[in-house]
Amino acid sequence: MKRRQFLATAAAGFAAPLAAPSIAQAQGSRVLKFIPQSDLAILDPIWTTAYVTRNHGYMVFDTLFSTNGKFEASPQMAEGLTTENDGKLVRIILRDGLKWHDGERVLARDCVASIQRWAKRDPFGITIMGLTDELSAPDDKTIQFKLKKKFGLIPDALGKSGTNLPVMMPERLAKTDAFTQVTEMIGSGPFKFVASERVPGSQMVYAKNEAYVPRPNGDPDWNAGPKIVNFDRVEWHVIPDSATAAGAMQSGEIDWWENPPADLLPLLKGSKGLKIEIPDPTGSMACMRLNHLLPPFDNPAIRRALLGAIDQNDFVTAVVGDDPSLKYMPTGLFCPGTPMANTAGLDALTSARDYDKVKRDLIAAGYKGERVVLLAPTDFPILKALADVNADVFKRIGINVDYQAMDWGTVVQRRAKKDPIDKGGWNVFNTFWGGLDQFNPVAHSFLRGLGPDGGIIGWPSSAKIEELRGQWLDAPDLAAQKKIAEQLQVQAFTDVPYIPLGQVLQPTVYKTNLSGVLGGSVLFWNIKRG
Repeated sequence: MKRRQFLATAAAGFAAPLAAPSIAQAQGSRVLKFIPQSDLAILDPIWTTAYVTRNHGYMVFDTLFSTNGKFEASPQMAEGLTTENDGKLVRIILRDGLKWHDGERVLARDCVASIQRWAKRDPFGITIMGLTDELSAPDDKTIQFKLKKKFGLIPDALGKSGTNLPVMMPERLAKTDAFTQVTEMIGSGPFKFVASERVPGSQMVYAKNEAYVPRPNGDPDWNAGPKIVNFDRVEWHVIPDSATAAGAMQSGEIDWWENPPADLLPLLKGSKGLKIEIPDPTGSMACMRLNHLLPPFDNPAIRRALLGAIDQNDFVTAVVGDDPSLKYMPTGLFCPGTPMANTAGLDALTSARDYDKVKRDLIAAGYKGERVVLLAPTDFPILKALADVNADVFKRIGINVDYQAMDWGTVVQRRAKKDPIDKGGWNVFNTFWGGLDQFNPVAHSFLRGLGPDGGIIGWPSSAKIEELRGQWLDAPDLAAQKKIAEQLQVQAFTDVPYIPLGQVLQPTVYKTNLSGVLGGSVLFWNIKRG
């Protein structure tokens, strides 16, 4: 029996109630039930780049600015922004009515501490603080940057929709070391995290924040505009088995499934009462991240040799199948269709693939059969698909692969370790970045060469990448930026901080009785039933 036929049969037969008791107890139009992409193992959206944590972060916390569907930054917690001294003095004024979930008023010093913590983890934040002489709160409503030179992207940074998410939190939490997780979820966002109902690996619950004051004007547009909540309660139910999840959608037990796999889309499309759409037109950029601190990928010649074995089509097809409308390749460093996207150096990925030659090149570069630990998340189907192809390619070219299967939450924690292999370290993992996170060199987390102290997982060192990135920031116009983006891409195929694996468009599925589902990312305001 073919896999798709089996899944269709299995999904139709799943009628058993889900594990969490609230599924049976909390029926009604004021409760929204959702299947996330994976378990929420990490709660702190500054500590990790995991998108499931980003989605959680948007519920509990708020940001000073936000991004709309035109990729423009607009005020969110901020009332507005002013500049003086040729753009080198920037003031952000907080709007009225902002309160933390514990009832305390949001103050500018809370936001200063939050920005400082975020900026130790996020490449955009690192850039801003490198240009800042002083960040302060001269009064309770004013956040003030004194810059070394004019930098017009502060709203874009503080309103970015990708990770690490620049959330605001109370000063007492924001003073936590940026490399230590915050576990107390006190934000000022439109939902409160119900910690008492969290069941790790199974359920997360969020309650409407009745004290939240949405922006008084504008229209909801992606993350921007008023955040108006129409549900009293949102439940996340982790269902790793895709057939079970499909059955729950068909039976009506679940309202929304974030990431249905490609082989179940025909089944879901044929199910009455369900709608499938692609919420993010920038898609997801598949990546192979290498650990530059440990052998063998501390050797740039070995990293370069790998390029000759990568067929992007194999990776994206494993994720979305044969539908050409859901995938795009070849891709370089930047999201296709955006201003910085280019083809410079792409012959490294598009020339004829020759596994025997790559095997010889690896040996010539110094590969001696070292064990290579590949982290493979078993509960995250699209990432497991990437890991499976990665393992197959490595075996074909003679790499001694140690395929370590684990849940995604464990991957997220393991990949932050710099330890050697025999003490729980790693060599390679695969992931996706949203297209907006690879929009330009400033937002691009994997395009940094800061080394082991830079805070970016994988820890590549490249003085040339950093030099070119600085030139891009100083470029006088779009044409100059595009030229430098090409140079950056060529340099990246020399230093190989990571390997791009192609772009996919990820559909989502929800009940047709839901309206107002916003695009861009997983957002739980503006949605109505009926």
